[in-house]
Amino acid sequence: MRMSDEEYFRSCVAKERHLAQLLGHEVEEYCESAGTLWINTEPVPQWTRDWHACGALLTQYGIPLSFHKEAGESRCSSVKAGPVIVYFADHPNRERAVMVAIVKAVIHLIEHDKSFKDLHHPLHLPGMHHHH
Repeated sequence: MRMSDEEYFRSCVAKERHLAQLLGHEVEEYCESAGTLWINTEPVPQWTRDWHACGALLTQYGIPLSFHKEAGESRCSSVKAGPVIVYFADHPNRERAVMVAIVKAVIHLIEHDKSFKDLHHPLHLPGMHHHH
């Protein structure tokens, strides 16, 4: 059962907000830029929507990814990221499904293993571009 695009978008933004908060950030959402979350003046990485940001999470946390095919199917129908299973049918495309799975897996890791908190320098978010 697919959500409407609007609901899906909100659920993605909610996951990004949740992850940023777990990483110890104060997140604000400005009405003028719906869907863009901010930490002070830095936009929160769009981990469920941007491969560059999501790839940084994947490598930083070492999330194992595997793709699963049901018997008789020619293409994979789901992805497993750590303990999280996501079905492609519930997402706009396979890439978005994989990104959501990675974000969910990182949230799960941080919530269940406090030692992961220490991987973070509070000012650096995986996937943020730093301009010097």
